[in-house]
Amino acid sequence: MTLYREHAGLSRRDFSLGLSGSAMLATGAVQARPSFDAVIGPAKSTGVLPAYPTLEAFLDSGMGRSAKPVTVRLMAGEYWGQTVVDRPNLRLIGDGQDRTFLRAGAYAGAIAPDGKPFGTFRTAVLDIRAPGFHAQDISIENIFDAWAEMHRPNGLKADEGGSQQAIALALSGLADRSTIFRCAIRSHQDSLFCTTGRALFLDCRISGSYDFIFGGGAARFEQCEILSRPRIDPVEGYIAAPSTQIAQPAGLIFDRCRLTAEPGVPDGRVFLGRPWRTSAKTSTGSVPDMQSVGMAAYLHCIMGKHIAPAGWTRMWFGTPRRWFEPEDARFREFSNSGPGSIGTRRSIELTEEQAGQFSRAAMFKDWRPQI
Repeated sequence: MTLYREHAGLSRRDFSLGLSGSAMLATGAVQARPSFDAVIGPAKSTGVLPAYPTLEAFLDSGMGRSAKPVTVRLMAGEYWGQTVVDRPNLRLIGDGQDRTFLRAGAYAGAIAPDGKPFGTFRTAVLDIRAPGFHAQDISIENIFDAWAEMHRPNGLKADEGGSQQAIALALSGLADRSTIFRCAIRSHQDSLFCTTGRALFLDCRISGSYDFIFGGGAARFEQCEILSRPRIDPVEGYIAAPSTQIAQPAGLIFDRCRLTAEPGVPDGRVFLGRPWRTSAKTSTGSVPDMQSVGMAAYLHCIMGKHIAPAGWTRMWFGTPRRWFEPEDARFREFSNSGPGSIGTRRSIELTEEQAGQFSRAAMFKDWRPQI
């Protein structure tokens, strides 16, 4: 169930770490004002358009169940609860990432309404399972307080399976051709799950501390702020955890992004990524997917001093545990700058020609995203 709370405006506080806020697109054109088909929010504020009190109420309506392309305004406020979007061609536009909030607090170790632990993949605040989704000017936040949990005696630890994972946004199922523009995506561990399809993130802020952008999808991040948050168990942080299939040339691509850190994140202790090899559980343990060979690249990014000199690190997989080293994955860099770009890297430095293989046009050959 989703609940609505009216919101007149919040201070950006720790959210205000420097996104450009520009309405200029990559082409240099000014974005046109959208024309709405419906409004979500308090009925007194919606005027003549069809009005719904919550996102779930809209999705349960005839318009919400249709596959016809629709553009919906999500008015300023706090919308509480987990939501699954399984209808295609939905454009969801908020009133600003500091005014429109989708929030929930499920985490992997918590008990769900069915009496079972949520597990990682049921924790998402917003789970997109259909193609053609667009989100704009919205904050999507999993508010599980991992920092407090880390400080609690006998609290759950992030490196324990099935505990602190708390997804904010998931692109799963049939999700493809997703565009996320000027949004904030916030959690601690596993903030953003890009498990399938193609996605473009433009001028967003994505924050977390532990494998907080992960999955096997082909996701491109342009001019985004990648914000690392502090942690204590262990002190190290990890940004990307790709599980890309070996037949897929591009995984998680960061182009002209800024890698920043909240106060309390130590210098040189956050890794650009580590390879996540997915596996299937069996009666005797787990069977690793050897076709899962993670791919991630950072191109023209500005890296803060919190980034580790080695850049990348290893990750265990399977039962019994084995190590997947970064040299055995597909980790790439090109023309990065800032203090965090200096060091002896466990990745391959691309040539300009090689970096061109991961441009937007090369990644999305038969899709031209329309923001």
